[in-house]
This record gives sequence, structure tokens and C-alpha cells, in this order.
Amino acid sequence: MPSLNGSTPVNGSSKFLDYRNAVEALNEYQSRDGLSIEDLVDTKQRGGLTYNDFLVLPGYIGFAASEVVLDSPITKRITLKTPFVSSPMDTVTEHEMAIHMALQGGLGVIHHNCSADAQADMIRKVKRYENGFIVDPVVISKETTVEEVRALKEKWGFGGFPVTESGKLGSKLLGIVTNRDLQFEDDVSQSVDKVMITDLVTAQLGVTLPEANKILAKSRKGKLPIVDKDFNLVSMISRSDLTKNLHFPLASKLPDSKQLICAAAIGTRPEDKTRLKKLVDAGLDIVILDSSQGNSMYQIDMIKWIKQEYPGLDVIGGNVVTREQAANLIAAGVDGLRIGMGSGSACITQEVMAVGRPQAAAVYSVSNFAAKFGVPCIADGGVQNVGHIVKGLALGASTVMMGGLLAGTTESPGTSFVSREGKLVKAYRGMGSIDAMQDKKAGAGSKNSQASNAGTARYFSEGDSVLVAQGVSGAVAHRGSIGKFVPYLAAGLKHSMQDCGQRSLKELHESAANGTLRFEVRTASAQLEGGVNMESYEKKLYA
Repeated sequence: MPSLNGSTPVNGSSKFLDYRNAVEALNEYQSRDGLSIEDLVDTKQRGGLTYNDFLVLPGYIGFAASEVVLDSPITKRITLKTPFVSSPMDTVTEHEMAIHMALQGGLGVIHHNCSADAQADMIRKVKRYENGFIVDPVVISKETTVEEVRALKEKWGFGGFPVTESGKLGSKLLGIVTNRDLQFEDDVSQSVDKVMITDLVTAQLGVTLPEANKILAKSRKGKLPIVDKDFNLVSMISRSDLTKNLHFPLASKLPDSKQLICAAAIGTRPEDKTRLKKLVDAGLDIVILDSSQGNSMYQIDMIKWIKQEYPGLDVIGGNVVTREQAANLIAAGVDGLRIGMGSGSACITQEVMAVGRPQAAAVYSVSNFAAKFGVPCIADGGVQNVGHIVKGLALGASTVMMGGLLAGTTESPGTSFVSREGKLVKAYRGMGSIDAMQDKKAGAGSKNSQASNAGTARYFSEGDSVLVAQGVSGAVAHRGSIGKFVPYLAAGLKHSMQDCGQRSLKELHESAANGTLRFEVRTASAQLEGGVNMESYEKKLYA
């Protein structure tokens, strides 16, 4: 090729290799560019790293971001379509959050800073939100009044109820009462047999779910009762579930019942065994043992008891940050682990107790050990953006748990208000905050509400005369609906994995283990360089 403007040396040399051999020339180097995951998190050399202390190096893009697969296990037996989990905090996850996290392919863990009955009711709402065959529908009798039906609608969040002779499942079907039938009824004392629909389309017992869905679609009815040969109600399906299947194809559901997967937290006190029974009866799929320090005799005994009493219930233990902590819980029989101690945005455990571990170091150490036994791990805490999610997963976590990042969404139970700066925010508090530990809802009116509180149980403070805070109370920016925010997180994660050249989370973990995925440590100056450096700017995360 002729020189157009003279020829100058490159890096002091005028002799060059054939450009067509550039890829082969990489073999001259002893290792790939950057650091392996082992070199990155060598705590003897670098100390404990947080997510901000390193970057993942880019790989080769040979596929579209839309092709990236985010399926990942949350326990040994249950896999999610998106690796996002909402934290069991009383300003983060109740039934609304649990429902919408599951619809987006993730999982919501319902907090236990409330009475056992209130927690069980939230689980029922999640389990009844979407179904295949509804095998335990809310059934009423013909004597039920309009007022009572409206109260049932308020309680359960839906308004279509089958009417049978006895008011129970297995009795002769008489009709169905819907929202439309009650909408303009002024006489709330009249019985539903005056307003119910009796012109019914039904399917016979033995029909398959696809067949039943076709019948329902053609009928243009809202509900399809399934009856036996004597016209006794056996089960039913709902048109709203068909609509949800279309709108939420990634939803976390059980393969048989088609119900949303539901998780909830409990403590490790003796009375939590009674609480758990109510939760299991309500349909619980996964229980998380909620403790700031999971390596305790209380949790180990609870794990063994649960696995013996409820072998079909998956148990996630934690929190842990070391291999030694994890080993005891794995040996006790956990189906998953939760990693993190003091790294949450509203947590001050590391500051007050001087105990914990930087999150990146903790995630790698525990997840690398747990993988030997097929135990999936949740990276819990320290997640402030999409980049932190990517890093937690790259270090070996199967899923990422978020508290503060989701507390500002519409579906969280926190209170919305306008801050002094005029911004819309939502209340958020750590479960180790004084506000949370003094909350009396968990006591359900008992004299010693502190002993029943989820915050005091999590931090082993039930009997303390002086409460020592391990969390703070405050507010976070309002982030809009989970329906937009979680898809934004998923899209960001897919694009990041595309940049890394990884088609799936399984491939991401394998590439980190075999040294293909490379990392780089960030100095303080590098972190400053990687941020925004402008006089003024507006930071919009998604549109």
C-alpha cells in the first residue's frame, strides 16, 4: 500500500508483522489480556473488593442481545427466567411486589415483619393471581348476599365466583356471579341467585388444559367451570389467566398448577415453626431463613427440621459471606444460599459491628464453594445499578437480590411523599433500623411485640433491653412501575453480556471458571474516569 503522507514509526518500530496474522500473534502471550477471576479476587494480594473496584473486560459479539438467555436457578429444583429477586423487607416486598416480580420472570420474597396470618394471606393472593386449573376456587352458595360477594372481591382481588348448592367445591353447580352482574346492584342485601348467570358453558372432568383453554376462548365467557358427570363443580379456569399468559411469557410459574412461584421469609425462633405451617398451607414454594448471620445453631436446627417436616419445600439459608459459614448450611441440607453481610444500602452492620465482608469477595468465595455441591447462590446487597448485577452474576451468583433498588417502585409497600428538594420519593428502611425493630405489626397485639419482630429476630436482638441499630431509615427516588423497571434491568443485563461475549448465564459462569472471561481492577482514578464528567447533566436510565 503506498504511503499518502509519509511513513512514521509505530511505537519506535518501522518493521511490522503481516496484519493477516494478528489473531495468531496472540499466542505469543503467556495469558489472555486482563485478570482471571482467581487473580482478581485474591484477597491476600488485593484485599476485599466491592463491585465498584473492578470491571469485566469485553469479549467478541457474535449474536444479538435479544438472543441472550437469562434462565438461572434460585434453588436446586427451581429456575427463574430472569435472575432478579426482591428482598424480604417490609418496605420492599408484600404481595403486590411478589406478584409483579414473578410476572416478569423473577421472584419476590414476602417479608415476615407482620403476623403469620397476614403473611399467609399475602401468599394466597400471589398463588391465586394466576392459575391453570383452579383446583380450590372461592365458592359461594345461592344464599350469599351481594354485599358479601363484594367483600370477597375486596379481599381476594378478583370478582368471579361459582355458585353451588352447598357453597363448597364438589357440590352441584348452579351459576356464576361476576363483577358485571353486581356493578349496578343497589340492593346489597339480596342473594346472588337473583343476579347470577345460569347460562353456563362447562367442560367435563378429564379435559386437558389446552383443550379447556380452546373451549374458553371460543365461549367468550370469563370463566369455564369443570364439572363431573353429575354437574358437580370440580375446578375451573379463567380467561384472565389466558391473557396473563400472552402478556407475561416469562412468568415464574409452577409447571403443573401454572400458579406463580411464591417465596417468603421466616426467622429461626421456635414460634416460626408455627408460622411456617400457615405459610405452607397457603401454598408457599420457597422459604428463606432470614438472618444477618446464618451460621448459627438456630438456623442449622431449623433447616434440618424443615427438610424433615416439609421435604417438598425448598429452603434458602443465610446470610453468609465465607466458605466456612456456607459449609455448615450446605451440610444441613439447604437448597440455596443468600450471600451478603453489611453491604446493603440501608445496612450499617459493617460500621457498627465491624463484622461482614466486601460483597464482591463474599460472592466469589461462597458461590465458588457452593457450586461444588450444586447449591445456587443469591448475591444479596450492594446492588445499585445494572453493572453491579452483571458483576455479581459474573462472580458466580445465580441470582441477585435487591432492596433499595426496588423500594422506589410503585409495587413496593413504602409510602410515597415529596422530599424537601421537591422530588417524589418512597420510604425505605433497613430491617436492622430502630424503626423496623420497634414495629409492632409482627406482634399482632401481643404484649411483647419485640420478641415477635422480624428485625429483632434477624439480628438476634429479641431479648435486648437496649436495641443496637444495624440499619437506617430514609427514602429512595421513585422509579415507576416494576412493569417497566425490571424489563430495563433485564435489557441492560443482556446488553452487558453481549459486550462480554456471553450468550447465557450458564456460559458466563463457565467462562469465568475456565479463564476465558477476564477482569480488570479499577483504581480510584479509573472509577472517576468511568463516571460522568460534566458541569451539569440529566441522567435518564430508560425510556
